[in-house]
Amino acid sequence: MSPSSDVDPTKPVGRSDIESKLREIRGEVDSTATAAKPAVMAIVGVVAVAVLAGAYFLGTRKGKKKSTVVEIRRV
Repeated sequence: MSPSSDVDPTKPVGRSDIESKLREIRGEVDSTATAAKPAVMAIVGVVAVAVLAGAYFLGTRKGKKKSTVVEIRRV
């Protein structure tokens, strides 16, 4: 990180300097988060559908393995 041109190295850092820098950083983070939100939501949706489908198919497979066959004969 290079120092910006409006910073005087002999002047002490004040509260307003810190607040302005934090606002600048927060603005960058907010804009990045807003830009990434649609992609993240799409990925979350795909993962949720995949988990539900996997649970469904594993459940049906387990049900078939443990099903009991009862045979009734007339005497």
